[in-house]
Amino acid sequence: MNVRLTLVLLTLFAAFIAGRSTAQPALVLDPAKLRLASLNAVIVDASAHRSVYAKGADAVTPIASLTKLMTAMVTLDAGLPPDETITIDMDDLDFVKGSHSRLRMGAELPRSEMLRLALMSSENRAASSLARTYPGGSRAFVAAMNAKAAALGMAHTRYADSTGLSAQNVSTANDLALLVGAAAKYPQIRDFSTTGSHFVEVQPTGQILGFNNTNNLVKNGQWDIKLSKTGYIREAGKCLVMLATIASKPFVIVLLDSAGKYTRLGDAQRVRHWLETGETLPATAEARPAAKARKAKTVAYRAPAKRTWSRL
Repeated sequence: MNVRLTLVLLTLFAAFIAGRSTAQPALVLDPAKLRLASLNAVIVDASAHRSVYAKGADAVTPIASLTKLMTAMVTLDAGLPPDETITIDMDDLDFVKGSHSRLRMGAELPRSEMLRLALMSSENRAASSLARTYPGGSRAFVAAMNAKAAALGMAHTRYADSTGLSAQNVSTANDLALLVGAAAKYPQIRDFSTTGSHFVEVQPTGQILGFNNTNNLVKNGQWDIKLSKTGYIREAGKCLVMLATIASKPFVIVLLDSAGKYTRLGDAQRVRHWLETGETLPATAEARPAAKARKAKTVAYRAPAKRTWSRL
C-alpha cells in the first residue's frame, strides 16, 4: 500500500512539474511596442484600475462629439420622460460648423430616440434638442455638464455646448477615461452607443429614416465593445473612445486627434493586437506626418502628481 501511495504521489508531482514547465508566461505589455498615430491616447485596465499606456494623456484638446457622452449622462440624470416628444426647431440648427442633419425642422421624436441618435450616429440636432428641452434650457444643461465633470474629477474638462461642435469643449485623454468609466454605468448609454443601425419613424410625416453607428467596429464580430463614441471637428481631429473586452479583460481606450479617415480605427486595431500579444503593429505611413503637422494645436499643462482610476 505504501509503495502504491508513493507511486501515485510521484506521478502527481511529475504532472505538476510538467504543467508548470509548459505554462505560458504572463504577458508583459511594453508601451514602447505600441505605436499610435493619434496624438493623445490612454489605455486603462478597468479591472485593475490602472493605466497601461499613455501618450500626451494630460494635454488639453478639443473633444468634438465625445461631448455627447456627457450630454447623455446629464439627460438621464434629469429623469425626464423618455417617451416625451421633442421637436427640432431653429435653435437646434448648426450655425457654427454648418453640419448636415436629416432631422429637419419640425421633426418629432421621443426623447429616448433623440438620445439614441445622438450617441450612435452622433446626431447634432438630436443632442441640441436634449439640452434645449432640459429644465432651464441649454444654459442650465451646459452648467450641469460642467458640474458633472467636476464631480467626476475631470479637472481639465470644460463644456460650452451639448453637441461638441464648439471647439471650446475641451478635455484630456485621462479625463475622458474617467468619463467613459462613468458613462458605462448607464445601461442606456452602453446599449445606445453600441447600436449598429437603427430605424426611426419621424413625425408628423411618418417618414422612416435609417441611421448607422459612426464606429464601424461595433459591427465587427472580432470586437466585444461595451460602449463607444466617435468625434470629429477640424480642431479636434478624429477621436474615438471605447470600453471593450480584450484578452478577457475590460479596457478603456481613448484615442484623440487622429488624421485620416481610418487612422483612429487603425489605432484601435493596433491597441487590441498589443493587448492580446504584447507585440507591435505598424502605424500607417500617411498618418504620421499628418498628425505631426497639427501637434502645436494642443495645450499642455502640468499633470497631477498621481492619477487614480477608482471610478472605472
